[in-house]
Amino acid sequence: MSKVRTLILRAPGTNCDAETAFAFQQAGAVTSLVHVGELIRREQRISDYQIVVIPGGFTYDDDISAGKVLANELRLKLGGDIERFIEGGGLILGICNGFQVLVKAGILPESLRAGKPLLTLVANDSGRFECRWVHLKVNRESPCIFTKDIERMYLPVAHAEGKVVADSEVLPQLNIVLYYADENGNSKAGYPHNPNGSVANIAGICDASGRVFALMPHPERYIRGTQHPQWMRQGVRKYQDGFQIFVNAVKWAQSL
Repeated sequence: MSKVRTLILRAPGTNCDAETAFAFQQAGAVTSLVHVGELIRREQRISDYQIVVIPGGFTYDDDISAGKVLANELRLKLGGDIERFIEGGGLILGICNGFQVLVKAGILPESLRAGKPLLTLVANDSGRFECRWVHLKVNRESPCIFTKDIERMYLPVAHAEGKVVADSEVLPQLNIVLYYADENGNSKAGYPHNPNGSVANIAGICDASGRVFALMPHPERYIRGTQHPQWMRQGVRKYQDGFQIFVNAVKWAQSL
């Protein structure tokens, strides 16, 4: 069986591309680091891949608002390619800055594709950059392919604009995948468990197909036990909480 091809999208300011590529490689995929300019110039094509990832970072210095400039490039110059990729069964993963990009490009949630910008991400309630570890509870009713057979996760966050705000019209329609929670799984816990003040403690969402997934925490930063600051106290498993997300994506893409 041929290996799954994964496109890791880069732009000026991307800084989690290498870690994300490594995570997918460990899960059995072949990865390519592709600059957005290569896609725009047709030197690379999204259709040649089974998975597209927008990793974390501060693309274009987060000018205007976090992820907005790259989102405009995707929407205006690659919108048709992305839509065909989704319709063809491809997987899209957005991590942190990737979450911001997918929302501001109108790719998530589906209501945005219809031209109704009723959800966005804004500055954290704390008014500062939040860099901490958070507990996450997975919505078992979510159709998300990436979180199959996962109940809880413990992952790091690192963002200044991670607060999900949503119009009352769109909130009941969202496919919420991840909730910020406390160590007991309470998904209504406030700060610091919810690091940014997101409505309904939302940490990740997907589309109705479960194939387009975005989350603020960084699963690529915790695929091995030694990536945790207390690993010597806790002991080390070969693979840790974030790794299953990449394994699930690769397994699914192998069927395409």
